[in-house]
Amino acid sequence: MELSAWISLAAICLMGAMTPGPSLIIVLKHTVSGGRLNGFLTSIAHGLGVAIYALLTVIGLAIIIESTPWLFNLIKYAGVILLLWLAYKALMSRSSMAEMITQETKVTKKQSFREGLLIAFLNPKLAIFFLALFSQFVDAQAGWQQNAVMVATVSGIDTLWYCLIALILSQSAILTKLRNNVHIVEKVTGIALLAVAARIAF
Repeated sequence: MELSAWISLAAICLMGAMTPGPSLIIVLKHTVSGGRLNGFLTSIAHGLGVAIYALLTVIGLAIIIESTPWLFNLIKYAGVILLLWLAYKALMSRSSMAEMITQETKVTKKQSFREGLLIAFLNPKLAIFFLALFSQFVDAQAGWQQNAVMVATVSGIDTLWYCLIALILSQSAILTKLRNNVHIVEKVTGIALLAVAARIAF
């Protein structure tokens, strides 16, 4: 892949990662609740989920997802159910400052990793996005090396962006302020997740 093409691909991926959505909300949630490491694990798992769809696109399986409505809808509505569950937990939470002090023991690293992976994997629109994106950069004469570069690029940029978000949010001053207003953060998170779920479903 030529450098100019790679820069174009990286720029599009960065803009996609920077677009606010459920992924950002989940990274925020786990960083506030569990701390920097939880935020990093959520970000890494999300990048892994993105890599899975990028790989599926490269080997052609994303076309099956796009052309099989029941499979697409199955993944999509599983994602909606996940978003609704996360929204319910956020809206029903009654966190106080005393609870937040011990919150790090309540949000496990396994939970952070799992939710980061699921929020990406249960989004079949990523497959459609990569189909449209990769079609502009695929060279029929190129070998597996170019495909590996594309998968690594989209996954790496996604992971690094959300790790940066987690790093910024976990700065002591910012994290303290977020935790002091955790009840607001949780309610806003819940409402945002409901809105995203509604948009995906309808």
